[in-house]
Amino acid sequence: MSDSNPLPLRVLFCCGVSQNFFDLPREKIGEVWQAYGAMLAAVEAMPGVRVLGVMDDDRLVVGQAAGAPWTFYIMADVADFDTTVAVCNLYRTTPVGEYNLWRYGKIEARVGRALTVPPAAKPAA
Repeated sequence: MSDSNPLPLRVLFCCGVSQNFFDLPREKIGEVWQAYGAMLAAVEAMPGVRVLGVMDDDRLVVGQAAGAPWTFYIMADVADFDTTVAVCNLYRTTPVGEYNLWRYGKIEARVGRALTVPPAAKPAA
């Protein structure tokens, strides 16, 4: 018996900003921000992706955090592995001036499933 409606992958995309971003002069930072905005819009619009939320921890982590390499996180339900790869690939294809976004940041995907707590087991008689 096969399930014709498989559950989506629950994916946590961990996104970090590299030292290249922090080395930019102030007048160039906006261009990178716009690229991040374009990348996030592309994730939201991608078929097979349902973004559940985006969390940014920049209020308590300022600057490049070597001990905690991630800056923001995207939690999403994703149709399949190839779509997960396509989201990560946006860092390779989103332009930032003469470069691409991966010059200024990185992404890593953690793939699992939604946590479902099983019903309580009946005590043995």
